[in-house]
Amino acid sequence: MSTPARKRLMLDFKRLQQDPPAGISGASQDNNIMLWNAVIFGHDDTPWDGGTFKLTLQFTEDYPNKPPTVRFVSRMFHPHIYADGSICLDILQNQWGPIYDVGAILTSIQSLLCDPNPNSPANSEAACMFRSCMHVQ
Repeated sequence: MSTPARKRLMLDFKRLQQDPPAGISGASQDNNIMLWNAVIFGHDDTPWDGGTFKLTLQFTEDYPNKPPTVRFVSRMFHPHIYADGSICLDILQNQWGPIYDVGAILTSIQSLLCDPNPNSPANSEAACMFRSCMHVQ
């Protein structure tokens, strides 16, 4: 059965394969277009340099009108990542719009890793450590 959400996800997949953003990959899991595995590689010269971070993206039939549920599978200690791996990111919550595709979601998460806002944390301990490190530099 091909639904609008599944058609859009096939288009997202094709775009991601043809023109992948640097340091990002993603594909559907076990022929289930509604569940994706993704990998984000840490940017050079950041605390995540050399890291390989795994995520899952769970889509509903409401996609792209509603965002997917995105979680890190890899354990993460970061100001914007909850203990369960869920991510505090505006485009996955109140700033979502159908213009965002899988590539844009993963690129936004990759940027968030490198440039957190410690004043709006999901993990206050990580934010506190990040703030104290920033004062040292």
